[in-house]
Amino acid sequence: MVLVTPLCAEELESLPSDSYFSPFRPLKAPPSQGLFLKQGDRLAICGDSITEQKMYSRIMETYLTVCVPQLKVTVRQFGWSGEQAPGFLRRMKNDVLRFNPTIATTCYGMNDHRYQPYRQEYGRIYRESSQAVIRLFKSHNVRVIQGSAGVVGKIPSWVKQARGTVNDLNLSLLEFRNIDVRLAREEQVAFADTFIPMLVGGFNARREYGEDYAISGRDGVHPDWAGHLVMAYAFLKAMGLDGDIGTITVDLAVGRATASAGHRVLSAQRNEVQLESTRYPYCAAGEPNKDSSIRSGVTLVPFNEDLNRFMLVVRNTTADRYKVTWGDTAKSYTAAELAEGINLAADFHVNPFSEAFNRVDDAVAGKQAYETRQVKMLFHGEEGRADMAMTVALTKKVREPMAGAIQSAFRPVRHTIRIEAE
Repeated sequence: MVLVTPLCAEELESLPSDSYFSPFRPLKAPPSQGLFLKQGDRLAICGDSITEQKMYSRIMETYLTVCVPQLKVTVRQFGWSGEQAPGFLRRMKNDVLRFNPTIATTCYGMNDHRYQPYRQEYGRIYRESSQAVIRLFKSHNVRVIQGSAGVVGKIPSWVKQARGTVNDLNLSLLEFRNIDVRLAREEQVAFADTFIPMLVGGFNARREYGEDYAISGRDGVHPDWAGHLVMAYAFLKAMGLDGDIGTITVDLAVGRATASAGHRVLSAQRNEVQLESTRYPYCAAGEPNKDSSIRSGVTLVPFNEDLNRFMLVVRNTTADRYKVTWGDTAKSYTAAELAEGINLAADFHVNPFSEAFNRVDDAVAGKQAYETRQVKMLFHGEEGRADMAMTVALTKKVREPMAGAIQSAFRPVRHTIRIEAE
């Protein structure tokens, strides 16, 4: 259970000083305290069509599989396009609780605000339904991370009742986020804020990469990979993960190396270390300036700093600069930088883990794709209506090897780090 410190209702989060943010008054989010995950957790990722995109949920599952394998967390995603909180409440027992999750994330509000300036009635419906969702989860001993919706980038053309401006809609979504904050406090659950990182990250990205950068996706609602990385960051941070993937320490004077848990030194010489790792860094591929790129999302939030630190520390240097080679890539560092420690995960976005990482990620994608079919097409289709128990049993057999494929793909990686004076 997360202990939440009571806060004054008017205490606000700080935002950048630019006038763009002046209309936004986000309530202070309740702080998390320590690791929220438990070993062996069964995580249910719940939400609307943004969840059904299976992008932030995929980032989360791959991260939990390879970056913190010691926690042995398993994952299911339950995204449903067009869904609002009341709709999820109605299907919780049939679709989610039957799988006995121990922890759940929710991400509603986007459809609940109905793409209109804020209306108290819509907020009331969302609050009551969301509170009922939280309480139903809690009655089944499921720990909850109440997630906010993100932001919109344009008025969705397919929503006939959409009204107002983009700013109106984002101010409305902020009110729904503030409802989430109050619920998290009242119900003593965790809170994941996707709204502020997307609002601020989108603003900064448009300045840095151009006005056509769309953190909320080309349709203004459904993000591409950059936006989904920001969302995954918010949920993983809410889980209390410390981001310490590993530290490799090399002493050049004696040709000795040590490694933290999850990594084993196979051999060490004065300028070369061979290792075997059973924990991976998260490998964020793609272009840094494209909203379709996970790597671009990493530039918008402190993902590498907070969640993805695979550190190399080099001691007893004798030269001013050194070339570090890891895989097929070499980079130059000062002796002072190496003594302080460099984050290999941040500096080498393609690295010796990339191939193995991609195999795991592909397996995660395959499993999550089937989970959408399992629930939406089969549980709620002719098969489920005819015999739900049989449908559950048969689909479980189909899904099992897909879950097994993830673990089969996750194998130790052997890699070499070379450190040479320039």
